[in-house]
Amino acid sequence: MHERIIGLYEENAAAWDEIRGRELKERQWFAPFTDLLPAGSSILDLGCGSGEPVARHLIDGGFKVTGVDSSPSLIAICRERFPDQEWLVGDMRAIDLGRRFDAILAWYSFFHLHFDHQRAMFPRFAAHAKPEALLMFTSGPQHGEAIGEWQGEPLYHASLSQSEYRTLLHASGFEVLSFRAGMPLGDGPSVWLARYCRTIT
Repeated sequence: MHERIIGLYEENAAAWDEIRGRELKERQWFAPFTDLLPAGSSILDLGCGSGEPVARHLIDGGFKVTGVDSSPSLIAICRERFPDQEWLVGDMRAIDLGRRFDAILAWYSFFHLHFDHQRAMFPRFAAHAKPEALLMFTSGPQHGEAIGEWQGEPLYHASLSQSEYRTLLHASGFEVLSFRAGMPLGDGPSVWLARYCRTIT
């Protein structure tokens, strides 16, 4: 079921763009992230969707965005809206850009991955993080799967336990700055904010 996510978003790109809307309702959860970043910082946005409202919020804040999404149709929307930013078609599970960023974001995207794919993402996060880079991603509050419904099809979400996320972050060189518990399908997301502390040689 989790492998259907890519096709589901590609086939319904226009519908997703309309439903997602232009207002960043999660603005309060972004403040701790953006407040720690100097203007002009580079942000890798994994699962960037159509670029609104999240990437627009970041761009309006003076940040440089490199957006990655597996849907060519969603990336085409991003390129039309924000031609001065960088937009790449790609699967976050295989990302290897060969460069590092001041911050990495996986908002409402990371929790669509299966457990093992989530575990494998942490070395990829580290490989794209500059020293002191921030990492923010959404998860569930506890280990398990949650199946929603969108466009008449199942919509897959998964989460590891809080303790496992902390272990994976630490093993990959990140320190946890904050965690806010929520529900992927309920009252707000669970939000992790971490900083990359490993020295790069």
